[in-house]
Order: sequence, then C-alpha cells, then structure tokens
Amino acid sequence: MPMREECKHFQSRTYDSGEVARFCILDLAPEAPWKCPDGCPSYVPRLADVGWNHGSLVDPALEPMPDVPGDEAAALLDQAENIVNSVAPELLAEARERDAQPPRATKRKRWWQRG
Repeated sequence: MPMREECKHFQSRTYDSGEVARFCILDLAPEAPWKCPDGCPSYVPRLADVGWNHGSLVDPALEPMPDVPGDEAAALLDQAENIVNSVAPELLAEARERDAQPPRATKRKRWWQRG
C-alpha cells in the first residue's frame, strides 16, 4: 500500500532544492516514503482538507520504490536514521553554544554619519 497522504499522521516537506520528504509523524512507516504498513492501526483520515481543490503547489510525484526486498529496505532506512540521530545532539550543542555567545561589539555609524 503506498503512503496514505490522506492520513492525519502523514506529513511532507519541500526543501529549497526541490527535494520532498514524505513521512509518518508517528514513525510507523518503516518503508517511508514509498509505503505505509498494510492495515496500519493508527490510520486516521485527515478531515481538514475534505472537499478542497488542490492547485499546482501539490508535491511532485514520488519516484518509484527501489527494487529491494522489504526487510532490507527497512533495515537500510533504520541505519540511515540511526546515523542522523547519532550526529544530531552534537550539532544541536554546537548551535546552542554559538547562539549563547554574545555578539561581537562593532562600531556602527549612524545613518546620518554615513557618507
């Protein structure tokens, strides 16, 4: 079963590069972005966009799922998630440290002193 875009737990993000990330916010789709598990017990239809007409800003079509056995695909995606999760705390700490430093004092000219 493909990703259920009408499920309230489905989300997608489109980045400046044009790349689209599609995922289950409950992390219940091990083969995301290609498919949801069959008979997902947490499937709930989204009601906010019932009857809406979607314009040209709808996400582009998803590339076909790679020809990899389901267990191997899920394991590969889990490994990728573990890599990202192992680096994330360090990156967050660096960003917090950078943001905690006071800004450098710079002598700024007033708008009437420029010229």
